[in-house]
Order: sequence, then structure tokens, then C-alpha cells
Amino acid sequence: MQSSFRCIFHLRSLSLRRHLLAYTQTVKIPIYRSCPPRASFNFSTGINPRFTSFDKSDEEEEGTSRERSVSTYYDPVQDRVVTNDRRMDELYGSISQVGTSNREIEGEEEEGRKLGPTIWERSSKQNGKEEKTGSSKIYSDISRKKGKNNKVKIAYGCDNCGSEFSQWWGRCPKCSVGSVSEREHDMLKVNPKRGAEVSEAAVRTWLRQKPGSVIPKTLADVNMGREQSDWRIQLSGLFGMEVSRVLGGGIVPGSLVLVGGDPGVGKSTLLLQISANVAEGSDSGEPIVYVSGEESIEQIANRADRMHITTDNLYLYSSTDIEDIFEKIQPLKPKALIIDSIQTVYLREVTGSAGNVSQVRECTSALLRFAKDTNIPVFLIGHVTKSGDIAGPRLLEHIVDVVLYMEGERYSSFRLLRSVKNRFGSTDELGVLEMSGMGLQAVTNPSEMFLTDHNTESDILAGLAIGVMVEGSRAFVIEVQALCVPSKSAGRHINGVQVSRADLIIAVLVKQAGMKLQDNTIFLNVVSGISLSEPAGDLAVAAAISSSFLECPLPNDIAFIGEIGLGGELRMVPKMDKRVMAVAQLGYKRCVVPKSAEKSMNTLGIEMTILGCKNLKDMIYTVFNQNLEI
Repeated sequence: MQSSFRCIFHLRSLSLRRHLLAYTQTVKIPIYRSCPPRASFNFSTGINPRFTSFDKSDEEEEGTSRERSVSTYYDPVQDRVVTNDRRMDELYGSISQVGTSNREIEGEEEEGRKLGPTIWERSSKQNGKEEKTGSSKIYSDISRKKGKNNKVKIAYGCDNCGSEFSQWWGRCPKCSVGSVSEREHDMLKVNPKRGAEVSEAAVRTWLRQKPGSVIPKTLADVNMGREQSDWRIQLSGLFGMEVSRVLGGGIVPGSLVLVGGDPGVGKSTLLLQISANVAEGSDSGEPIVYVSGEESIEQIANRADRMHITTDNLYLYSSTDIEDIFEKIQPLKPKALIIDSIQTVYLREVTGSAGNVSQVRECTSALLRFAKDTNIPVFLIGHVTKSGDIAGPRLLEHIVDVVLYMEGERYSSFRLLRSVKNRFGSTDELGVLEMSGMGLQAVTNPSEMFLTDHNTESDILAGLAIGVMVEGSRAFVIEVQALCVPSKSAGRHINGVQVSRADLIIAVLVKQAGMKLQDNTIFLNVVSGISLSEPAGDLAVAAAISSSFLECPLPNDIAFIGEIGLGGELRMVPKMDKRVMAVAQLGYKRCVVPKSAEKSMNTLGIEMTILGCKNLKDMIYTVFNQNLEI
């Protein structure tokens, strides 16, 4: 029995050593780290002779010797050694407990040594409330009484995005980046501000009127005294016209615009040029503030000098604290605000580091409130993920007013500015820009970037066909290239055309036109890396494949416009007149269109021959040779 008690108390299997020495105001009760080998333990009374002490002061007063017992046991729930004193229970009406934390002792030479004492803190009742100090408070935070006014919340949270869960997870299921660990905090002390509270607190000094004083107004009252043509902030020059077209006619006051794109595509350059354009066109001298959390103001100034930006109304500031940004720009009363980027800024009262889901959402909400209350447009730069989506919650794109994507091939100097969301204009517009040493320049004739220079002695080339695509209000002439190579293992390598659409066109050529394409490896490419997503380019793809397979070159003054059906028929496409006018302006003499559009195209009054065809076979015979046998 003694051996069992020693094994339990020592916990030798866990290499755990403990010590305890208790004090009261009148007595000292030494508690040893380990039980002596021959100590006898009375299990009926729970008294161990080595853990028993006498109060000498009481003996002298009463003239008797009363034994006072102290029992010590290990509580696996609290992971502590707990001491109960029956004498103290009688004196103070509650069980006084002292726990010791785990302490590992190296070496067997420490066996039997008394370790330093800890203070015995007794419980006292004052004003009907129990107060604990010293070592009692160590474990009281963990084993606190359950009550309405005294609760401890134990939760599990992500160290990256700040999300909380009711159970432990190895990796955060929301952000898939951070790790989930246990969090313990007092519910009485935790009262975090949420969403609108944080946003309103950040922009409180900018509020023009109290929320309670805002009342609904009629449409006539809102539009009274305001000219819609002068309402937007206009951008000047060819670059400004290109950006204004994508934004829907200019910058709307109080709008929140998000610009995304791959790293190095030119997002910071684009917004720096926009801010300089707005600053130079400001008649009232209102400044534009460019805030960067990724670059210093010296680095921004160096880039501005390279782009020959010399305006005095452009202010630079480097900060990542939203509240600090609002405080610093308030005296300036800017005309526009640029934040580079939204993933680098943070709010102090929101948990998590800058860039996580909570911070991105709350910072965007604060900037949205700032823009609407001050009528100052705000531009944000957003990072993108590997899949090309803007980093952060999907809610980010729902909060903002405009979402612009900047696209461009890695080895190409051309950039495409596309609108995927626009509350103030069309999302079909496309801006074409070219990156140069002085920044982004507008491309006056976008069709030239999609056409190759035909450096050949012949006027005809095999496997090249001209098509037309429409983006918004603009038509772009594109060049489709095809190469058919006989091979035992037929395959398809497609770039710039939807794979499913290319497979459909090849299948129709095999079935309806009778071409033996099964034993050929087919390569398809759209020049300049543009993506052909609309069906109006089907006829140009079919003409390029037919030209390469038949080894019959196409004339370089002919274009193809039309959609191909599963039966091989040619169908009409929207904005046919705009497409035909685009190829006519570039000097093309002939254009193949569906038969149903031939009559209406002849009424345009252009110097171009319109060739109407009913199906693919008709197109092949018309273009290549009337006597060609397939």
C-alpha cells in the first residue's frame, strides 16, 4: 500500500516532481516534494504523519494538543497537487486549496530535497463576495465558478484570419493558411466592436451629419441643381479617354473602385497616372492623396519622376493604419484617395494581421463609409490569387462600386483594362494600353496589336484567317493561326480559343465538310495572346484550319465573320455592321458573312465585297476554289 501511494504521489512514470510549503499567519505547514520510504498513510482518515502539523499557539492557549491534518492529492483535471486543511476549514468555513504547477527536476541527486515555499493564500469573504489573491488566483482563472456574472470563454481561433471555432482544427478551414489554437478569455472583458461600429468609429470625424438626421429625399430633390454631364470627374488626354471609357464616362464622386491584376502588370502605375491626371485637371486646386503601404514615398516619387509627373497637387503618404490615414488627410480635404493596397492596411480594433479576411472586409467597409459620407472617390489596389481572383473574401467585390481587372501577357507590352462590375456604366467596355518607359500609353488603333506583319513575297498565306471580336462599344480585328500536321498520335494544342469551342468546330469540319482531320495534330493560336470567347470568330477558326489542312493559302485582304452551327450552317452574330465597318477601315476588300446578313451589309455604302455563304462547304468552295474536291 505504501509503495502504491509513493508511485501515485511521485508520478515517476511522467518524470514529474512537485513541491509545496504552506504558510498561515500562525503556523507553518511544510509539505515535502516526495513521501519518505517508510511513511505510513491512514486511508481511513486521509492523514499522513509526514503531512501533519500542530498549531503551537493554540496548544498554549487551550492547554491541549490537537492534531491538525493536511491531506494532499493530485487532481488530474486541474493538473495540480491540491492540499486540503481540515483545521482551516473550521476556522474560515471553506476548503483552502493550494496548487503547484508542473516543475521538472533534472538528476536524481535532487531526491528528498525541500524546495522553496509558496504562499498559502486563504479565502476570505468580504461584502458577500469571495476574493482570491496570490497562488489561489493562478488556478482560479481556470477553475472559476460558473455563474451569470463570472464566466470564462474557451474557444479556438485562427492565428491568421482570426476566425473562431467551437472545436480544435489543425489547419484553419476558412483561410487554409493559419493554424487553430486554444484561446481563453474573460467574457466580461471581451466586448469587441464589430463591422459597422468599427467602420463608423474610424470615419467619425468625417461625418457631415448625424445618422438620425438623415431623412429620405425625392428623386427631384436629389437631382436639383446638379448637371449630370458635369457631375463626374473627367480625365484628360488619350490615356484619360481610354480609362474614362472603361469607367463609364469618368470618375463618379463618392465611388469605391477596386483594381486587380497579376503582380507586375502595372496596377500601381495605372493609379499613379490617374491621380496625376485628376490633379492636373483640378481647377479648384484640390489635392489628390496617394497612400502606399508597400512603398516609401521616396520610391513613389522616383517612379513619378520617371513618368515625368510634376504636378504640385499630388500628395504622397506611406502608412498602413486606416485611422491614421483618415487623420492625416483630413486637413487636406482631397479630391480623390488612392490606397495601395487594401491587403496591407488594417484597423486597430479588428483582430488578425493585415491582409486576412476580417481585416480586408472591415477596412473596405470603413473606406466605403468614408467615400459615401465625404463624396470623395477612393481607388483600391487588390492582390490576386493563383487562380486570378482578387485575394480576400468574395464579399469584397460586392462591397465596392466598380471592379476593374488589368490583364497582359508576360512578354507583351500591351495591357487590357476590363470592367467586370460597374454600377455607373457598362461592363462590356475594354481599354487597350501599352506599357512604355514613361508609363501607360493609349493605343489609338487597337486592331494593329492583334495583327502580325506579313513579311513575305506572296500576297497569300496558309493557315492565317482574319476575324472580328467586339468588346463593349469597340470592335477589334484579330488574327487566327492554324497548323495541321499529320501524325500517328493525333492531338490538339489550343491557345486563345475555348477548347470546347475548338473541338466543336473541328468536329463539324470532319462531319459536315468531309475533312479527314482525325490523323492530324492541330495547333490553334490567337495572335497577341488575346482570348477569343464569343462565337463570332467561329468562321475565322474554321477558315484557318481548312487553309492549313488543304495547304491552300488565303488572300490577305479577306475577313471572316459568323457563327457555325452543328449542322455546318452559318449564323448571324450581334453588331454585324460594326464588325464589317471595322475591317473596312483597315483596308480589307472582301468579307465572308452568313447568307442572311449579305443583303443588309450591302446597304452600308462601303467599298467592300460582301460574300454571303450558307454553310461551311459553301464557304470553302467560295474562298478557295469553285472546283476544289474534298
